[in-house]
Amino acid sequence: MPIVMRLDRVMADRKMSSLELAEKIGISPVNVSRIKTGRLKGIRFSTLTAMCEALHCKPGDIIDWMDDDEYVQNFGKLPE
Repeated sequence: MPIVMRLDRVMADRKMSSLELAEKIGISPVNVSRIKTGRLKGIRFSTLTAMCEALHCKPGDIIDWMDDDEYVQNFGKLPE
């Protein structure tokens, strides 16, 4: 079961841009984009904590999982 990032959804609900979030948590907008799209191998707890504080949410609002079939349907193939 792949883990997926729901950061884009939470940011949209809060009407927060990638640039604004990046500035609030002290990372680059490029890294925010990588987190949003799941193009990273891991995330530090300190970064996750900072995102949750900036967005006034819980980690479970940002991180989710999908069963394999749903993931393939949405993204074409399972992550390596």
